[in-house]
Amino acid sequence: MFTPKGPTLRELAVQALSSTEHGYDLLAPRFDETPFRTPDRVLDAVTDALRPHGPFRAGLDVCCGTGAGVRVLRELCRSTVTGVDFSAGMLTEARAAHPGTAAGPDRHWVRADARALPFRDTFDLAVSFGAFGHFLPRERPVLFRQVYASLRPGGLFAFPVAAPPPVGSTAYWALWGFDAAMRVRNLLWRPRFIMYYRTFRLADVLDDLARTGFTTGLTPLPALGTRADGTPRCRLVVARR
Repeated sequence: MFTPKGPTLRELAVQALSSTEHGYDLLAPRFDETPFRTPDRVLDAVTDALRPHGPFRAGLDVCCGTGAGVRVLRELCRSTVTGVDFSAGMLTEARAAHPGTAAGPDRHWVRADARALPFRDTFDLAVSFGAFGHFLPRERPVLFRQVYASLRPGGLFAFPVAAPPPVGSTAYWALWGFDAAMRVRNLLWRPRFIMYYRTFRLADVLDDLARTGFTTGLTPLPALGTRADGTPRCRLVVARR
């Protein structure tokens, strides 16, 4: 499915009936052959937007998966780059895809739940890509507090947020249908697999960040295009401790 090397429909079904963690362990070897991997153009746009804020010493990729976000940190951080994820399978793929070299920052891979990060006052920059749908809205404040504590004073937490699709559009109904299907699945089946697209509303997210103690701002990412009304298709949330 997706590409000749991507997962089959049967493999995706097995993943979807697993827990979130085990599902990603199963998907990890083929994850980069799916549309779920963050596109390079998004990574490049975020790198360009963050460059004026740097350079940074140490960077953290929160819920790093197979390590796509490490590409951003390698460009911006001088000292160390750390990826953290709760899936051992995804970390195995990340280590293989991003081996350390003498020419770049040191790389470390840590298995941990983002709601209980083992860091304090360690990083100057934290990023995250495509992972927030795996957290229920009530879990966001815990997640944001953990990232806040992991940053040094003045450190940045940055992540892209796409504009919601127009109400009634094909994309709108596709996301609505996916979330509805996941709610039914989690009501009827255990263990749960947490992945929702419509629970990460920007206004709520900014409120949660502010309550955590972050000072937030929004940076348009023009390289990712504009909507019919002229507003950006994607913005970068930049939250400073």
